[in-house]
Amino acid sequence: MTIVLIGPPAAGKTRLGKRLARRLGLSFVDTDAVVVAEHGAIAQIFAEHGEPYFRALERAAVAEAVARPGIVSLGGGAVLDPDTQADLAATRVVLLTVQPDAIAARITNSKRPLVTDLESWERLVEARTPLYRSLADYTADTSTRPIDSIVEEIARWIEDSGPMKETHD
Repeated sequence: MTIVLIGPPAAGKTRLGKRLARRLGLSFVDTDAVVVAEHGAIAQIFAEHGEPYFRALERAAVAEAVARPGIVSLGGGAVLDPDTQADLAATRVVLLTVQPDAIAARITNSKRPLVTDLESWERLVEARTPLYRSLADYTADTSTRPIDSIVEEIARWIEDSGPMKETHD
């Protein structure tokens, strides 16, 4: 079983993914962490080689991660790749959302190359939301609820093989 976490930057995909993997007894892979471990800091990759180069590295990490069982956290823009979108059709996809008023503290002093402030984050999220929603089998908002309750809710949905395209805010 492969469960993929998608969503905007700072939605909590890595933090929640680690706990969800522990809760379900599965492995955890953060594709951004794989890219960093193999190629260096994402901001540096963007600065030295540009976004297309980073996206190619990201795509390779995603393809490898989703081919194995476990919980996979994707970088916010990984879903822009059509091959990644196709890969996600064979997995269960959880969209983590977060409201702008909850995001400001999460992106302060961020090392995210495409998110420099709340306004840039909002523009990015507005552009990607239709795609995120189209790929998601389940949606959970991480703005204010305790992470452990969100993890438990998603774990129950996975264990119960709940219906597709549910939203829980």
